[in-house]
Formats: sequence, C-alpha cells, structure tokens
Amino acid sequence: MSRRGAVREYVGGALWVLPTIAVVVSLVAGAVLAQFEVEADSGFGRLLFQGDAGAARELLIVVSATMITVTGLVFSLTVVSLQISSTQFSPRLLRSFLRDRGTQVVLSVFVSTFAYATAGLYTVGRLDGGQPYVPRIAISGSLLLALGSVAAFVWYLHHLAHSIQIDDVMRRIEKTTLHVVDRSMGDRPSDEEPPPDPPTDATAVMAPTSGYVQAAFPDAVTAPAAASRAVVHYCRAVGDHVVAGSPIAQVWADDGAIDEASAARLALTGIRIGFERTFEQDHAFGVRQLVDIALRAMSPAINDPYTAVQSIQHITVVLCAALPHHPGTRLWHDDAGTARVVLPMPNLAELLDLACGQLRRVAAHEPHVVAALLNMLDEIRRRTSSSHDHADIEREVDLLHADAQRAILQPADLASLLEGPGRSS
Repeated sequence: MSRRGAVREYVGGALWVLPTIAVVVSLVAGAVLAQFEVEADSGFGRLLFQGDAGAARELLIVVSATMITVTGLVFSLTVVSLQISSTQFSPRLLRSFLRDRGTQVVLSVFVSTFAYATAGLYTVGRLDGGQPYVPRIAISGSLLLALGSVAAFVWYLHHLAHSIQIDDVMRRIEKTTLHVVDRSMGDRPSDEEPPPDPPTDATAVMAPTSGYVQAAFPDAVTAPAAASRAVVHYCRAVGDHVVAGSPIAQVWADDGAIDEASAARLALTGIRIGFERTFEQDHAFGVRQLVDIALRAMSPAINDPYTAVQSIQHITVVLCAALPHHPGTRLWHDDAGTARVVLPMPNLAELLDLACGQLRRVAAHEPHVVAALLNMLDEIRRRTSSSHDHADIEREVDLLHADAQRAILQPADLASLLEGPGRSS
C-alpha cells in the first residue's frame, strides 16, 4: 500500500509520464493505420489525403517541424508560469502546477503528433510491387492530429492565463485540501478516548532516513500489532520532518518490552518518509500554502492586504470542514477494542496557530487582515460546542487583540477590531 501510494504520487507530479505513453500509443497507431489501403475512388477514400508520396512527405515534415516548435513554446510558457507562481505566491505551489492534468495532456498531444508525423516519414514512399506507397489513412490521421494540436494550443493559452490567477490558485488549494480532509480524517470515537502512555520499557523505533512523513497507514499495522499483542505509538504526525536516527515511534507489548527488530518491522510498515510534503494525507499542507500566499501578499514588496484577506477566507472554509472530524490524535483498535495504533494528527489549537501565528506577527498592523482572522475565529467558534475548542479560540483572539493594540496607531481602526467579531458573548 505504501509503495503504491508513493508511485501514484510520483506519477501524478511527473510531466514525462503521460507524454511518454502518448508517444508509444501514437507510434503503434501509426504503424497499424499504415497497413490499411483504401481505394482513392471509394466513398471513404474521397475523404482521405489525395496527394502523392512527395506531397505526403512534405506534409509530414511540416507537421513535425511545427509540432517541435510549438512544444518548445508550450514548455517555455509552462516554465514562466512556474516562475510566476513561485515568486508571486509560494514556492510550495510548484508541485500543484506540475500535477496539473491539463498541462500534461496538452504536452502529450503535441509530442504524440510530432512522433506520429516523424515516424510516418518511414512508411511513405516504400515500394510495394514497384509502386510508391502512400498510407492515406495514416497521413489523414496526421492532419487530424495537427488540427487537434491547434485546438489544444488555443485551449492551453486560456488555461494558462486562468491557472496563474490568484483566485483560481487558492480555489484549487482549497478544493484539494477539502478532499484530503474528507479522505484522511476519520471521525474520532464519541468518548474521545485518551491515547495510552508509552511505558518506560517501550522500544524506540528510529527513522531510517531524513525527510517528511508523507503518509501513514495505520490500518496496515493494526492487525499485525494485534497478533503480536503490541501497541505502536507514533510520535510524528503526517507532515512532520524527521531526521535519520531520531525516534519516530515507540512500541511495546501487552506483557512487556518487544525486541527492536519486531518493533521496527511493525512501525515502519505503517509510515512513509519522503523528501517533500505531499497532499496525499497532509491537510495541514494546504493551510500552509494558503498562509504562504497571505504572507507573500503582506510582504513590503507586494503589500496586497486584499489577497491576504481572501487567503484567510479560504483557510476558514478548510478549518470549518475539519471541525466535524475532531482534529487531533487518532486511535486504531483491534477486534477486542484495545488501542493498537496511536497516530498524532494536528489538533485544533495547532491548526489555529498555523493559520494565525505568522500572519498575526506579520500583518497585525493591517486592520482588514486582523478583522479577517477574527471573523475566521468567530466562524469556527460558532461551529463547535467544545469548551476546550473555545479556550483555544479565545487564546488566539487575545493574541490578535494584543498584537493589534501594539501595531495599529489609529484609535478608530483599533476600536472597530476590539468591538467586532472574535469575542464570545
């Protein structure tokens, strides 16, 4: 499961996979179509290419030369869009642009058209019984691919212009993060059972490599842990960075300690470490990206409070969607109801600190940004009845008010914040 997920994540962000498949398919299709002959005076033949071998070669050469030029242009435009997204929004958005399916499909159309036309030069003009051979169906296919490439190029220009608009960027981040929230955050039991504390003789499992915890697979660990009467207590959440040789889990058996080899085998089966954070299970990564956009917007070089406010509004949607899933540590039980796997996940206090902390310190002087953060906290408060959650929210409100009082010089602006949303009645 872990290996399949890693492959799926890599393939989704690799620009070469779809174009490579498209090239292979186009070569096979060209070779097959070249085997069919159609009489020129037949009804279907009148719709096909009517030129001789020389004209067919010239057509294929023009299509090949045009496609390689357009492919280079599309690649250049893609690099420009990546540079804009990195400098204007956040370098952590590059992976989202690389995973864009529209860009991958357009590149696939162009390179497959080039490969189809270039390979077709080999089949045109071969002598068949002393006569020049022109595969009319295959040549007509090259024409259709060329016309399709024109349409794909026009669509790509439209798609590229929209893909670097800030509203579209934030909408895609929000949509992706909401999908991760629904997929990876299971509901916690209603009694909110506290996780078991590791005993003093628990065996520590060390991280085999440095990187980020990209995904966890507790379901794959629960049954083996139950069979060994063991408990696996992870000490790193998805999205956390680990250093090789540092503890990543503690494992113990119901009847005492467990040997290091067995503990490592159990713990490392349910976790994957990679060199970058991904959206596979890391919903906090989406909040991180939206916060990055807001921070970049509030930098002195850009100074765009409205974009920061928009980013906070998208963060509000994500945090409100996470609330029904009760953010926090999760437990996985065996058939007898004994907790076998403990997996830490960001709780509400950590998510609020991620959403508010840096923005509060950077943008406390801007009333509109502070007001947006207070509105976010007020919206979250209305959606939860937990006194613990309310205490976490109140703490962030107090910090926002304290920083705003130090940073905002205009009494009228400050009064509107202190009297506005954020305070519980």
